[in-house]
Amino acid sequence: MNKKDCFYLGKIVKKYSFKGELLIKLDTDQPELYDNLDAVFIELRGNLVPFFISESQLHKSELLRVRFEDVESEADADSLLKTDIYLPLELLPKLDGNKFYFHEVIGFKVIDNNYGEVGIITGINDFTAQALFEIEKDGVEILIPMNDEFIDHLDRDQKSIYVNTPEGLIDLYL
Repeated sequence: MNKKDCFYLGKIVKKYSFKGELLIKLDTDQPELYDNLDAVFIELRGNLVPFFISESQLHKSELLRVRFEDVESEADADSLLKTDIYLPLELLPKLDGNKFYFHEVIGFKVIDNNYGEVGIITGINDFTAQALFEIEKDGVEILIPMNDEFIDHLDRDQKSIYVNTPEGLIDLYL
């Protein structure tokens, strides 16, 4: 399985017991969707390796307590600490309306109510306090905050996002 065909689900953050159980910190608003998984992919030395789950249950809302098949000791569990967990993209729940996954809108056209066509989304910067659309227009990068108040409409069929940014924001970049 390639990483580009998967989404990041979370990270193994600590051991739960002496019998190899682990706690995964889930990176989701809906942890209950992942309570009964059969398997996950764990990133080990740059490769995604499938691990089958024999037991799992939610633990304190955003943590998932898991017991993997063939992970039976504290030493086995130690080797998996701080690793990232992935699932295939097809397991992502479908979103509708103006809700979207970051990877889903790469390549979408951004159209501003005041400015007109802004450019194409080339990436999402979520390393700042406010996530930003990274938009390319004629070799210039434009950053627009991913603020619910700015997003008017998402058109999946036309691969377009309609925004209403504050006057002058886009002009700052051009």
